[in-house]
Amino acid sequence: MAKSPADQTTLFNSETGVEGDSNDLAEVMDERGFFAEPRQVAKKMKGELTPAPDADGAHYLGHRERLRAKYRDNGDAALADYELLELLLFRLIPRRDTKPIAKALIARFGTFGGVIGAPVALLQEVKGVGEAVALDLKLIASASQRMLKSEIRNKQVLGSWSSVIDYCHAAMAHESREQFRILFLDKRNVLIADEVQGQGTVDHTPVYPREVVRRALELSSTAIILVHNHPSGDPTPSRADIDMTKTIVDTAKPLGIAVHDHIIIGKDGHVSFKGLRLI
Repeated sequence: MAKSPADQTTLFNSETGVEGDSNDLAEVMDERGFFAEPRQVAKKMKGELTPAPDADGAHYLGHRERLRAKYRDNGDAALADYELLELLLFRLIPRRDTKPIAKALIARFGTFGGVIGAPVALLQEVKGVGEAVALDLKLIASASQRMLKSEIRNKQVLGSWSSVIDYCHAAMAHESREQFRILFLDKRNVLIADEVQGQGTVDHTPVYPREVVRRALELSSTAIILVHNHPSGDPTPSRADIDMTKTIVDTAKPLGIAVHDHIIIGKDGHVSFKGLRLI
């Protein structure tokens, strides 16, 4: 005969020595809705019990430990993108097998960078990813951008060119709309400000050369670097890109403001106007 809740509470107290009532018992039920064994209950109440596997019997806990050991012993180079993503999801989704979710995210967005760079709304379209997980992934993206930006702050930008490209790629490569950004530099080519001047559609951003120059004068900037992204992934400049850049150069030059470069960021690379001799 099944024990009543009162009997179950008595069994719990007498066999474990842990104080508790029927509400405590509800907290120590496993994911299948069954009460854990008394010794496990005691450990659970003391914060010592690792969460039980999923109801389908998946042994993801051992997999988690093996993956952590792989990272600890060999570093991130030993991990595929989905495995690195799994390690992050362990913290965000602690009581589920996160491998299928990680693989689904990579299948949808292509790379690890594509996942953390994806918009929150699109991340939530992947089964198993709720708003909280999506926001945490975006937090990781923000932390990465902040770290990369620190590599060019208070340094001569032209002498840290690879860091500039890394930062711009992290900030813009996976945006779903075109974004026009300006890096404002002082007379020593040290970064004064990094500002997004406009956002547009998937293939166009309105740019106003007079506004670009006006903002440079407000900041006492003597040089600028123009940056925008191509959500299509192809960084090849369009005729409109080339014409717009020439207009900004011609407007800025008489006022003593140099345009060092215009960089177009794609998902898998970038193009430099200076490198193409378009400036």
